[in-house]
Amino acid sequence: MKKKILSAFLCIALPAVLLSGCAPGGTTEPDSDKTPDSSDKPDESEENQSSAQQDETKTDETASSGEKKKIALSMPEKSSGRWVKDAANMKKALEALDYSVEIQFAENDAKLQEAQIADFIAAESDCIVIAAADAESLVSVSESAKEAGIPVIAYDRLLMDTDAVHYFVSFDNKGVGTAIGKAIAQKAGLEELAEGEYKTIEFFMGSKKDKNARLLYNGLMEVMQPYLDDGRLVCRTERTSFDDTCISDWSSKKAQERCENYLEGYYMDEELDICAAASDGLAYGCIQALQTAGYTDQNWPVISGQDCEALACKYIQEGTQSFSIYKDTRVLAERCTSMVQAAVSGTEAEINDTEQYDNRKLIVPAYLCMPSVVDKDNLEELIIDGGYYTADEIAAASAD
Repeated sequence: MKKKILSAFLCIALPAVLLSGCAPGGTTEPDSDKTPDSSDKPDESEENQSSAQQDETKTDETASSGEKKKIALSMPEKSSGRWVKDAANMKKALEALDYSVEIQFAENDAKLQEAQIADFIAAESDCIVIAAADAESLVSVSESAKEAGIPVIAYDRLLMDTDAVHYFVSFDNKGVGTAIGKAIAQKAGLEELAEGEYKTIEFFMGSKKDKNARLLYNGLMEVMQPYLDDGRLVCRTERTSFDDTCISDWSSKKAQERCENYLEGYYMDEELDICAAASDGLAYGCIQALQTAGYTDQNWPVISGQDCEALACKYIQEGTQSFSIYKDTRVLAERCTSMVQAAVSGTEAEINDTEQYDNRKLIVPAYLCMPSVVDKDNLEELIIDGGYYTADEIAAASAD
């Protein structure tokens, strides 16, 4: 029988300043690397000049006619309040700059999202912002956008295996994982454990197809691995690798099923102390499983999250979820808006990362925004007083 430390939830504000700067039916809302030889292609420069003149003429005609530039927003799903809020923030920021904005939600259907983006291309959008449902399934349509001369910006989920991506805007995903790890260590009291004492932990990571999920895992494990190595943390399932802990589509239901299996198979004789969940949706699944298993306030685990959804904020206030990572998507929307402006005008956008985001075709220039940890102590200040949600919106949040 393991030794346990009586540990009440410590609601201690833990702001995580990770990087300077900003960093689971739709609804409407072949280049060559060879340098051309002028003797082989005597007309190419004339063709390029003619093409440039045509583009300039089209731009002048658009400006003189007063027609607004069309920006397309392709979001992964509408069932997550986070993506609805992101889309609304971007739409507001872009319309304030006199862009015309169209939004489509793919409901986590990669084929549907591909078709929606094809429609954006056919409609001659001037720029397409994509938050991918499946980051590896949009290669063909991204290439189609490139061929049509439409810049593509990857929003919060890196598009893989294509060189059609102009920019990537997100939060520091590895830093998010580090912040989750540090918050878990503090709230579980890992540094205060006496010799021979330990806490149990299970990991619930994001989709294997989402590069952000792996970066988050890497940051988390940099903090958690030393505790696992010296025995202060014990994972009874021994499922600690990314491949063993990732959950497809960031699915809350799949997280619940996995947590139920863990509790029935490994935690009948002792308690699970920590659910290291990589998102609020995964945390919800763990919460449902723990409630079904009969966990109460007296033995409730530390549960992490990410996104500060309204329901997560409600759970944090109630003490059901220990904390979440606050990523102010208003800031993300502002940064994405500036990237859209740069892409449409042909200028350079401000970036602060040129190393982390290799999509197997190129390292995508990125701007990473700064997240914070929100718990019971600082939620009112950061979320309510900060205008992200009202108290009524949090109180009205429902799991349905």
